[in-house]
Amino acid sequence: MTEPPRRTRAEQRRDTEARILSAARETFAELGYERTTIRAVAAAAGVRPGLVMHYFGSKEELFASAAHLPADELPPGDPAQALLSALRRRLEGAPVASLAVLRSMFTHDEAAEGFREAGREWLGSIERAIPAGQPELRAALIAAIMTGVVVDRYLLKHSALADAPADDVLELLRPCIESLAGAR
Repeated sequence: MTEPPRRTRAEQRRDTEARILSAARETFAELGYERTTIRAVAAAAGVRPGLVMHYFGSKEELFASAAHLPADELPPGDPAQALLSALRRRLEGAPVASLAVLRSMFTHDEAAEGFREAGREWLGSIERAIPAGQPELRAALIAAIMTGVVVDRYLLKHSALADAPADDVLELLRPCIESLAGAR
């Protein structure tokens, strides 16, 4: 039986950083910015607090890395289908970076600005894909619906959305999204 190859220090460092970042996303999503501590993130990652600081420097830098929202560009083709697919991804797996920002944006200015910045890019992507009149308003309504569904499902957890199968939610929203996306 052969032993697996030894991991390099660089690989170990990348794995540790990724583990810390994953723990930070989960912790910020669960507790928000104000209640998250470096110690809590370190405990969740199974490392010492000093190591978190070594990799990220400060709570602010850790949050910026954990809550980074990459641009979500719609692929070419049917905008309603692309939007429903994007919503499906959010319903089938908790979007922890988004949740970290959503939970934190009311008490942390950087989180609010990060959400607005990502939102502007997402709205622009939706607007460009809508062939119907009033694309700005249509895009804003679609984004509000999608954000509301995610907030209710993962943060508020007070309605049937919290446990509803993704297929059920999408089937009910399909006519609305298709109409707003100009597909009908």
